Amino acid sequence: MGEQMAGGCQCGRVRYTAQVEGDDAYLCHCRMCQRATGGVAAAYKQVMRDAVTWTREPDRFASSPIARRGFCSACGTPLTFEYVDGPADGRPAKIDLTLGSFDDPSRFRPTSHFGWESHHAAWLDTADLPRLRSDEYQPLVAKWENARDG
Repeated sequence: MGEQMAGGCQCGRVRYTAQVEGDDAYLCHCRMCQRATGGVAAAYKQVMRDAVTWTREPDRFASSPIARRGFCSACGTPLTFEYVDGPADGRPAKIDLTLGSFDDPSRFRPTSHFGWESHHAAWLDTADLPRLRSDEYQPLVAKWENARDG
């Protein structure tokens, strides 16, 4: 049996719990995922559709004739990818949850790439780039302090 994990959108309007098996996750580089997330790839954890319980169902967008994407219409957070076809009852058997929407995505590890034809190689190996923590960037720290004091 897996672990119960929680997640949701940035504003908290859409929340879920999911029964999660394993630590495997994947990156999708297809153009639709790039556009849907605004990034160079989307990171997903695939789970059984019936293993997800929503406190409020996400809004859904039919991104193609074969798939739809769940999101929060209040804050815009991308939450899911799912095929519209599936078992005999018409419901997809599996759903992909965006890694960033989990409350604690740290346990997941990328195990594969999908949509490789659209990958951006320069963004895959960033190990040698300079690194800066958010709390070390003084203009940002000052904005938070001013917001707290104001």
